[in-house]
Amino acid sequence: MSAGGTDHAEVEARVAAHPFLLGMSEQHIRLLADCALLTRFQPGQRIFEAGQRANRFYLIETGEVGIEASIAERPAVTIDVVKAGDLLGWSWMFPPFVWHFDARALLPTTAIFFYGTVLSEYCEKNSALGYELFKRMSAVMLRRLQAAREKMLGALGH
Repeated sequence: MSAGGTDHAEVEARVAAHPFLLGMSEQHIRLLADCALLTRFQPGQRIFEAGQRANRFYLIETGEVGIEASIAERPAVTIDVVKAGDLLGWSWMFPPFVWHFDARALLPTTAIFFYGTVLSEYCEKNSALGYELFKRMSAVMLRRLQAAREKMLGALGH
């Protein structure tokens, strides 16, 4: 499932080398690589939009992605920036499986794309893989929640 001309061995090597996945078993890395492909985004390119079906996630290799929120007619506000070595998107794991924010590349960005629908099936069959991913994603969610809290308190002048 890799992008044009990229062989599976390269995808697997890049999956294994990504900081988010360091320390995972070889078996889990192989399963992850099986539903991964390499992708790129140009500055300003929309990666996903709030309300769309969430069926994928990304591990950022290089570049930066803004996570944005927008309300009605107001301009979007960047609420977080995802950088190299981090995860983008966890909504594929939780019902109702829709994005709650927008994501847009801020810089030229390379990422590993994972088909969440395929990976969900793998996690159902291999609970150790699902648990390992959930632990890692939970740590990211907690970190982002705390960052959002700090921004909110800062905006309120506390």
